[in-house]
Amino acid sequence: MVAILKKEIRSFFSSATGYLVVGIFLVICGLFLFVFEGPYNILDNGFADVGPFFELAPWIFIFLIPAITMKSFSEEYKQGTMELLLTKPIGPWNLVWGKFLGAFFLSVIAIIPTFVYVFTVSQLGDPPGNFDVGATVGSYFGLFLLAFSYTAIGLFASALSPNQITGFIVAVFLCFLLFFAFEGLAGYNLFGDSAYGIEYLGINYHYKSMSRGVIDTRDIVYFLSLITLFLTLTFYKIQSRKSNP
Repeated sequence: MVAILKKEIRSFFSSATGYLVVGIFLVICGLFLFVFEGPYNILDNGFADVGPFFELAPWIFIFLIPAITMKSFSEEYKQGTMELLLTKPIGPWNLVWGKFLGAFFLSVIAIIPTFVYVFTVSQLGDPPGNFDVGATVGSYFGLFLLAFSYTAIGLFASALSPNQITGFIVAVFLCFLLFFAFEGLAGYNLFGDSAYGIEYLGINYHYKSMSRGVIDTRDIVYFLSLITLFLTLTFYKIQSRKSNP
């Protein structure tokens, strides 16, 4: 698994891919938070709050993380190296975990520089340092779990097809569906008293819950279950390919 992880990290940063992903994420966030007028502009809000960043980041990640993961298995299929990897003694689980952690590492590299936003906002407070620390810590914790979840979904989508574009589109669709669709359905009140249960199935419900600064074990269990589900689906997809090359 460690060998696969190192290989993935090297592949990201041996080309422009890794630098582009990190750069695009930071530039887009910076423009929306400090330059463009609108609901996400921190300076227009009139108070020290990094909440707009945590509202914006999941939507950027819906496209950014599938762009990171789309070649994870698709490229191996296309180049014919998947069969070679499956003959190695690493095993399908280690292969999946190595790919998963490698892709997540790049997401972490993109998130870490955003701590500058927290420092900037804290200095804008009156007095400086006057901002909601609990909500910020909870939001970052939720953002990392969100990135974990999107990465697992992206890996599964990549394992479905040798076409990277197909993997990207499927991953974006699944991420959007799980993040917003359940909450959207609950908003229409189509299911009466069951609306709460429908909303509970969506990522956004649990992400917003953690953004309030309260880290509930139910939210953690939800994210871990979602990650485990898609990693398991990816494993069985790879395992089926190993059994039927």
